[in-house]
Amino acid sequence: MKLFYDKHIFFCTNLRKDPKKVSCGKYDSVELRNYMKKKVKELGLKKIRINSSGCLNRCKKGPILVSYPEGHWYKVSSKREVDLIIDELLIRGNVVKKLLVAN
Repeated sequence: MKLFYDKHIFFCTNLRKDPKKVSCGKYDSVELRNYMKKKVKELGLKKIRINSSGCLNRCKKGPILVSYPEGHWYKVSSKREVDLIIDELLIRGNVVKKLLVAN
């Protein structure tokens, strides 16, 4: 089966209404997702989609993104780590082991 996208990134941007509860949105995940989307576009990377998602139910490990089709979960908390995901995962096709979140 041929996939529409080579890579599809879902970046949790959920922000819980209760400020006492942990959520990825509290960790600037919207800014990180927007940064990733902009960089992917600037680099001219094709067949890669960067989406926001609702809660991925891994809040305490956040901010979280999940990459498909492989289904790897990553904690990405800085623009530098976003750059690493872009370089290693999206360009080179390598798993970024130091950012992986265990299942």
